[in-house]
Amino acid sequence: MITLSSTGWLLMVLAALIVGLSKTALPGSTALAVGLAASALPAKESTGTLLVLLMVGDLMAIRAYRHDADWPTLRSMAPPVVAGLLVGAVYMRVADDLAMRRVIGVILLLMAALNVWQRASRRPMAPAGGWASVGYGGLAGFTTMTANAAGPVTSLYFLSRGFDVRRFLGTSAWFYLCVNITKLPLAIGAGVVNPQTLVIDLVLVPVVLLAAVLGRRLASRISRKVFDPLVLLFTVVAALNLLW
Repeated sequence: MITLSSTGWLLMVLAALIVGLSKTALPGSTALAVGLAASALPAKESTGTLLVLLMVGDLMAIRAYRHDADWPTLRSMAPPVVAGLLVGAVYMRVADDLAMRRVIGVILLLMAALNVWQRASRRPMAPAGGWASVGYGGLAGFTTMTANAAGPVTSLYFLSRGFDVRRFLGTSAWFYLCVNITKLPLAIGAGVVNPQTLVIDLVLVPVVLLAAVLGRRLASRISRKVFDPLVLLFTVVAALNLLW
């Protein structure tokens, strides 16, 4: 049986709060929830518990931004994401956890630096399709399979596409719901999602729902001048956490 101390429950409530906010207002901050959950639960159970909470957040985000997704971007990302998932599954068999985290952390820092340089030099925004879609999509599939760290990857790609806040959040919502639905049967088969993790989820789902509602109100008040730097900040924090 999974037992949580009062500190463990506090960490999980904070993780659920961040999940809700990340889905409707602050994309890229999900990596912080991953770290909190991993501190409160064993690795496998934290992954399974968080997966269900993320799907609840995805549904809330789609309810709020269902008409704002950029479908050409999503369609162009689908094949490389699948390829990235397969490569990640193979890589997990040959590399240890520390190596995976460091590789992903370095890649995220390089991509964040590239995004800053692109904006500073006023380079054109990345188009849907092409090498940008292949690179970001493949890396998103790889990182979500190996470290649940795809949020910063897709955030950087959507920033490079020049999306406004609603288009950004709507595209992210549909992307992650599809990815997480794909991962769910695998997680159940591996025992990562099980009756014990679902009991914890039942307690935490109301926190996700409340945070998602608050996040939607927050998003309507965030300008691009604030939103974009926040996304970059969360990306760098996630990368440093992986390297640490």
